[in-house]
Amino acid sequence: MNVLIKYDISYTCKAILQEQLQKLEMDYRIIGLNEIEFKKAPTTSQIEQLKSDFLHYGIEIIDNQRTALVQKIKDTIIEMVWKENNLPSITTSMHLAEKLNHSYGYLSNLFSEVTFTTIENFIIFQKIERAKNMIINEDFTLTEISYELNYSSVAHLSNQFKKTTGLTPSAFQRIVKIKRENRSSS
Repeated sequence: MNVLIKYDISYTCKAILQEQLQKLEMDYRIIGLNEIEFKKAPTTSQIEQLKSDFLHYGIEIIDNQRTALVQKIKDTIIEMVWKENNLPSITTSMHLAEKLNHSYGYLSNLFSEVTFTTIENFIIFQKIERAKNMIINEDFTLTEISYELNYSSVAHLSNQFKKTTGLTPSAFQRIVKIKRENRSSS
């Protein structure tokens, strides 16, 4: 028997952080998606314990400022793409520059140096993952998905979807439909 679940990744991650920080009885405040402010500086042993505890959940403490900024870029993009009605009305480059207080050129170069891909490719990947999620879990039409994800047209969405997944969105929808029918008939 399969049980389908739906969860909010931000909420889940925040709950894990709170649980682990409270276990060490630390006075803290979680800022945004990826930053913790401590009222009193943690000891070296507390940091090591947090690193170990967090790693169990796939969460890492970032020591390098460049890597930390790249993670902030990723988190900003993920928040932008995955939060409903959160795609900015301004360009993504302006949104990132304003949100992270750096020029887009600097952010773009840093992102490429550290990740070996572009911000644009990361955005496309996130949008396609969200589109797949919308097809699987929320039964949106392709027109609704392209509108929700700020694509200029269904054709543009379809083109990027096929380049990323190897399938057209329609073929993906058919596969999802067949799997649903097979589950309900068994």
